[in-house]
Amino acid sequence: MKRIDAHQHFWRYQPARDTWITHGMSAIARDFLPADLEPLLAAQQMDGCIAVQADMSPEETTFLLGLAKSHAFIKGVVGWTDLRSPTLSEELETYAAEPRLLGFRHILQAEPEGFMTSDDFIGGVSALAECDYSYDILVYYHQLQETIRFIDRLPEMRLVIDHIAKPDIRSGQQKGWAEALRMIAGFPHVHIKLSGLITEADWRHWRVEEILPYTDLVLECFGPDRVLFGSDWPVCLLAGSYERVIGLAQTCIAGLSEQDRAKIMGENAIRFYKLNDAV
Repeated sequence: MKRIDAHQHFWRYQPARDTWITHGMSAIARDFLPADLEPLLAAQQMDGCIAVQADMSPEETTFLLGLAKSHAFIKGVVGWTDLRSPTLSEELETYAAEPRLLGFRHILQAEPEGFMTSDDFIGGVSALAECDYSYDILVYYHQLQETIRFIDRLPEMRLVIDHIAKPDIRSGQQKGWAEALRMIAGFPHVHIKLSGLITEADWRHWRVEEILPYTDLVLECFGPDRVLFGSDWPVCLLAGSYERVIGLAQTCIAGLSEQDRAKIMGENAIRFYKLNDAV
């Protein structure tokens, strides 16, 4: 039984580039590299992780792939490429030589309405499917109606929603998010990550009890076969330690069978990202 953190990040902090790290986020305004994460994984008996892009640049994809090549516990990379580029086919041919490249992500939460359902973007994501890559969907809950239209146009794509679509846990609001998530769960090719939870709650005062209604709904809708655990480290450090994030996840899935807990804590990630050769 392998335990995989299906969502974390590495970076060399550059203030001019990493403008999303704003005032009040000093806890993550520094470098975060494999040497920082490896002991945390070991302490929590995690067998490896998947490094996900945080900057929309091919340079970062190259950076993450380099880390994966030199650190065996990084089982794969979800990178970025311009999916609307006229040279996308050539770029994907180049990436074919990178066995640790598992899929791609675009920071859709920062894009205007209509971006993700535009023909050129849909065409780019479709090209990923042809190369057997997966796609991570990063959106806020208020983008979920457009996300449904996006998913509906990509029936052959391996899709996973990051951070349970960022509901407004701070306010306790589920309206809109819950209804849309139930609709999305009706698409059998869509998975979801139990990740990024505590940073959508009150960073200083979050409680497990206020997060459980959200994770309970995710488990109800998607079942134990389509949910992947991810820490969102080091972003999670804004609201809690790696140990606390693991503890929260274990509490959220405590009512499941041992077999189903094992799926969420690693086996689903291995299957979704096709990690068998890497683990």
